[in-house]
Amino acid sequence: MTLRIEEVAVDDARAVALRAMLDDDLGHRYGALVAGEPPGVTAARTAALRVHPDEVLATLLALGEEARPLGQVMVRRLGEDWELKRLIVAPTGRRRGVGRALTSEVLERARASGAPRVILQTGAPQPESVALYTSLGFTPIPVYEPYVATMPQSLCFERMLS
Repeated sequence: MTLRIEEVAVDDARAVALRAMLDDDLGHRYGALVAGEPPGVTAARTAALRVHPDEVLATLLALGEEARPLGQVMVRRLGEDWELKRLIVAPTGRRRGVGRALTSEVLERARASGAPRVILQTGAPQPESVALYTSLGFTPIPVYEPYVATMPQSLCFERMLS
């Protein structure tokens, strides 16, 4: 498969559409876990997960044949670390190395920038993500801010770069 990684603006329509697809998928995966929670908890979790455009270091798009968008990922800086955010692979790109290519590009860019590690937050309802990250050398770490209070059951990982 031909795959090209391209940096795009955070508000690129293709990246926005893929993130909407991710939101829908996560709603299905986590919906029963958060059903009936107090509105304040939902609002706090939403705030913790929000990535403000001015925090984004890069938005990367994976493009397949005919420049078809197959996946996207965003990265932001948390202290000296880079945080991998919002990785999504479209159904047509799954099992074709798209998630691996995007994550590898994040690792290369973070290493080149001098970041000591890349961190990320995910959850048990996303076993495909956990498998990808562990296959790329990410190891479990304690839940970190901003997720401690609102998502203490998160699965968090790091990949040391030095």
